[in-house]
Amino acid sequence: QVQLVESGGGLVQAGGSRRLSCAASGRTSSVYTMGWFRQAPGEEREFVAVISKIGGRIRYADSVKGRFTISRDNGKNTVYLQMNSLKPEDTAVYYCAANSDTPIYTDPTRFGSWGQGTQVTVSS
Repeated sequence: QVQLVESGGGLVQAGGSRRLSCAASGRTSSVYTMGWFRQAPGEEREFVAVISKIGGRIRYADSVKGRFTISRDNGKNTVYLQMNSLKPEDTAVYYCAANSDTPIYTDPTRFGSWGQGTQVTVSS
């Protein structure tokens, strides 16, 4: 099993920045792809960004392209999400996810390991 723990959430003003971290533990050798998803109240969980373990293949949701940057430190088994130019519509609980597949998926049902989530609130 893989355990994921997110950190870095909080309250930020519109236009500001925030950096989320997600540390993996347990059977980290089985983790290939790590990603970030978010869920706003009353909404479905949506894809934000994903990164592969090797080769640095990355994909972003259109809504965050140019504002968010995903990165990964394999030595620390940690994935990061740097969020800049934040907007009120970015307010959500942000979840870290991991799977052992080599294809890059954006469908949350493809991910078997999830963190508990961290709240990001962007005030206008």
